[in-house]
Amino acid sequence: MNVQDYIQSRAQLPAKSIQNTIALLEADATIPFISRYRKEATGNLDEVAVEKIALLLNSFNELEKRKTAVLKAIKTQNELTEALAEKIDKATTLTEVEDLYLPFKKKRKTKADVAREASLEPLAKILMAQNTPNIDLSVKQFLSEKVKTKEDAYSGAGHIIAEWINENTYVRNSLRRLYARKAQLITKWVKTEEAHPEASKFTQFEKWEEPLKRIPSHRFLAIHRAEKLGIIKLKIEVDKSEALNLIEKAVIKNPGFSGVKYLKDGIEDAFTRLLKKSFATEFLNEAKEKADEDAIAVFASNLEQLLMEAPLGSKRILALDPGFKSGCKLVCLDEQGNLLHNEAIFPHPPQKKIDAAAAKIKSLVNAYKIEAIAIGNGTAARETEQFIKNVYLPREVVVFTVNEAGASVYSASKIARDEFPNYDVTVRGAVSIGRRLSDPLAELVKIDPKSIGVGQYQHEVDQTKLKEKLDVVVMRCVNKIGVNLNTASKELLSYVSGIGPGLAQNILDYRKENKRFTSRKELLKVPRLGEKAFEQSAGFLRIKNAINPLDNSAVHPESYFIVEKMAKNNTLKPEKLIGNTEVLEKIKPEDYISGSLGLPSLKDILGELKKPGADPRAKKKPFSFDPSVKSIADLKPGMKLPGIVNNITNFGCFVDIGIKESGLIHISKLANEFISDVNSVVKLNQELEVTVLSVDEEKKRVQLSLID
Repeated sequence: MNVQDYIQSRAQLPAKSIQNTIALLEADATIPFISRYRKEATGNLDEVAVEKIALLLNSFNELEKRKTAVLKAIKTQNELTEALAEKIDKATTLTEVEDLYLPFKKKRKTKADVAREASLEPLAKILMAQNTPNIDLSVKQFLSEKVKTKEDAYSGAGHIIAEWINENTYVRNSLRRLYARKAQLITKWVKTEEAHPEASKFTQFEKWEEPLKRIPSHRFLAIHRAEKLGIIKLKIEVDKSEALNLIEKAVIKNPGFSGVKYLKDGIEDAFTRLLKKSFATEFLNEAKEKADEDAIAVFASNLEQLLMEAPLGSKRILALDPGFKSGCKLVCLDEQGNLLHNEAIFPHPPQKKIDAAAAKIKSLVNAYKIEAIAIGNGTAARETEQFIKNVYLPREVVVFTVNEAGASVYSASKIARDEFPNYDVTVRGAVSIGRRLSDPLAELVKIDPKSIGVGQYQHEVDQTKLKEKLDVVVMRCVNKIGVNLNTASKELLSYVSGIGPGLAQNILDYRKENKRFTSRKELLKVPRLGEKAFEQSAGFLRIKNAINPLDNSAVHPESYFIVEKMAKNNTLKPEKLIGNTEVLEKIKPEDYISGSLGLPSLKDILGELKKPGADPRAKKKPFSFDPSVKSIADLKPGMKLPGIVNNITNFGCFVDIGIKESGLIHISKLANEFISDVNSVVKLNQELEVTVLSVDEEKKRVQLSLID
């Protein structure tokens, strides 16, 4: 199977689209670039489809690499036949390849090896042939110093038969189908709540049994964690008699054979000693991979929604990191997020200097022409919000509560230390809160996505796959929005198509030396940024007040000529065409099809010219929690409260209702009908009105509902 057939059988996409996408990927084009600027080549595939092809291309390459290694290993043993080589070549999964390689794998000395050394392999062949009238007569010739009794001979031959059965691809595939249909996951309690501090979280799995194929990812990962902590033991089982019957049908061709009992002994030995353990491991690994995929997909979806959260935009912001004993750290930021001022105020107990704190807020709002106030949603957030709203402020100053998850990680990071070497973590944390209000994406890219707190069991999943997926999501969001070349941080630039950390630093160094970029072409003067990197990145970089106004749009420099042609045909200069909706509406994209530039790209160009550099994100709006609810003690069943979705899992969503603890809306309480996908009902940062179902103050748990 070639790479195109392999991908097409798994992606159901047009052959030409796959072929051209593979060619672009192998030429080191990025996923954002391919999906945005090579639509004619891909047949207008979106980023999700291009990413799927990229993943399948990697899978195919891994499969081919393994095939090569296996063929070489078998050839080294002088065991490679044409038929076996053809089977390996035609294999479409790693499992098939490993099954074919199994008989040739180097193993520790086995019971079958000991039996072969005792010259019992011919007896095993006689038993497998099943045509000897009286096997007990034949077995005598195999007795020796090493094999003293008939029972020893049959036992040794049975070990060889067990190994043959274990290595038989037909038997393995039959059992694999049985496990896929009927495998049960069973848990057994090992440690009590007194013996392990986390045991109380997993009491529901004290004695648990569930079909493996139906277990949801979040439950499997919880069980996996409990086993890793040594709280439970888990096993994967199928009905033993059904498994043995399957093997017997494959092995026993002559039920009347005199040695059928010994064959059955070998079959049972094969299953209980070899196959059962092998398939339990295989299916546990598969279940873990699937659970990882589901959990990573949930995390990725949440992260994308969080990164695409509505920005307030370039405003002068006063940001507060609330606290009681240590006070509220405040900073004033300019429109670009630069730190102008910092200090602490103490409006809450024990100091409770309300008047002084209020006077300071008024003074700073006036002095720094503050347009918005950002309050972190951690400790003392509600009290600080109430305090700020009691301060008499100009009407145009709007107050926002900002999700500060991960801000402490940023404030202690090398990135933060490099940005603010002369300030402590409290100042850096407050700056991060303010910048998140202005532009969530630009600030969140500085934090390891795992620290943002929008996943489920993210520390239990494959960390390499998680990082790969999250990097793709961040890159997708960054390039969808576009990046201001003259203000972007190194971290933000690193995610731009074709750039990476090295070139990002070179761009910053060039910008520092030359003050600012005045055109996209100037990028080619950046050390080590060549034509390829320019092609991949230019369309995603924006330059405000550039020499060429198209440099502040998503129109790629390679297509500027077509804009110039459109302008000329309408007796306008290119800059007069930008934003000129009346003229643009009359332009027919069909009239400008040229070479590789087809309708999809031309429609994109016209759309961009109507709204150049438009931010696809919504605009930030203020939100207020119920002022009467400040802690879990204020909650009562039946209360209706405003809230914001702050995390989504496969089993429901968590909602911030203005107290320390987020409430859970279980998937069954999202709608009056059956829901299989939480994201079909709610999105991250969505504002809701929820009903309190139950409150457990001791366990700090709040159950909510969307059902009226």
